[in-house]
Amino acid sequence: MDCYIIGVGMTGFGKRPDDDHRTLARDALLLALGDAGLDDGQPIDQAFFGSVLMHRIGQTMIRGQATLRPPMDEGLLPRRMPITNVEGACATSSIALASARAAVLSGTAGMVLAMGVEKMFDPADAGSALKEIAGGFDNLDPDSWHAEYARAAAESNGQWHPGAGRSVAMDTYGIQAQWHMHRHGTTQRQIACAAAKSHCNGALNPNAQYRFAMTADEVLADRHVSGPLTRAMCAPIGDGASAAIVCSSAVFAGLPAATRERAIRIRATGFSGGTFRSFSEPGLSRIAADQAYKAADVNPEAINVAEVHDATSFCEIFQAEMLRFCEDGKGGALVEAGETEIGGRIPMNTSGGLVSKGHPIAATGLSMIHEVATQLRGEAGERQVPGATIGLTENGGGVIGFEEAVCVVNILDRA
Repeated sequence: MDCYIIGVGMTGFGKRPDDDHRTLARDALLLALGDAGLDDGQPIDQAFFGSVLMHRIGQTMIRGQATLRPPMDEGLLPRRMPITNVEGACATSSIALASARAAVLSGTAGMVLAMGVEKMFDPADAGSALKEIAGGFDNLDPDSWHAEYARAAAESNGQWHPGAGRSVAMDTYGIQAQWHMHRHGTTQRQIACAAAKSHCNGALNPNAQYRFAMTADEVLADRHVSGPLTRAMCAPIGDGASAAIVCSSAVFAGLPAATRERAIRIRATGFSGGTFRSFSEPGLSRIAADQAYKAADVNPEAINVAEVHDATSFCEIFQAEMLRFCEDGKGGALVEAGETEIGGRIPMNTSGGLVSKGHPIAATGLSMIHEVATQLRGEAGERQVPGATIGLTENGGGVIGFEEAVCVVNILDRA
């Protein structure tokens, strides 16, 4: 049995103080329904919904039920539709999609909605989301990972000094980048090349939070954040929503030809969890990617376009290695040579990635799906990868030790 994505939708990402969770969710839902050619979502059997920071507005439970009640009341969604709430930090909506796919493949549902919605920007306190991000770390045993990063800093001549007014997530990425530079000779300019490439791609994406091109020199000259990272190398705070509608083979067969012709197949999903590991050991995304390659029966060379979790531009370098697009330690050279650009050997983050498209936490994973689906349909306009037929998404969330807490890798192709 196969699982097909028949509709995708995402709002523009950015600072949207006038739009609440319900507005963002409704917009993404309508876009996904329209993309699927559905007048409404009455055929949808169930939904998987994710939002990480809704406790900030007092919605600590039943987040999906509260957010999607208006479209259910107006008949856009079934009135008794069951909704399962999921959470996995930055990988939340990727987990929602994996759960939707599992429901379809198990035969318990024929058509399922996956959605992620996030509000991070508070105009009254623009930096307030930074302290909330610390919830993605192991706060039951914080001494364990603090000691780990202090040790990595000592080994790589870096500095580990998280504290008030700083983003602990950017501090951890800064140490990871510093250690990679120490071990493999990766340079700050190579990280800047990844950032500049992504900002240039984001300038072509109407949904991106940042829509301006940058050079590597401009990236390097931007404000310092942590370790080798400057502001232009780091994902911004913003708001947004994204959604996908998936269905089974049986449902797919009965859909209009116009919907079937634009459908995307989820060929494989890899899923892995984080652990404390040696700094030189491959990360959890390697495990998830290898699962996906095996299940899809393809090798890394078959991938035409990839969206990866570049919460910082160093991550593009590291994930190129973990996804086997190059040898370990060679990600910096791959990026610097232009191989991840549109027209390069393995275009990565054609959307602009998290550093340019934006990173509303729970909406990020499905925004990657939106971009790869757009590429595989040949509908990406100026940022189109010629002849793209197989795509990959990699989305990590949270932190355990020296890596993420969870990772989802999807391999997609044209139906």
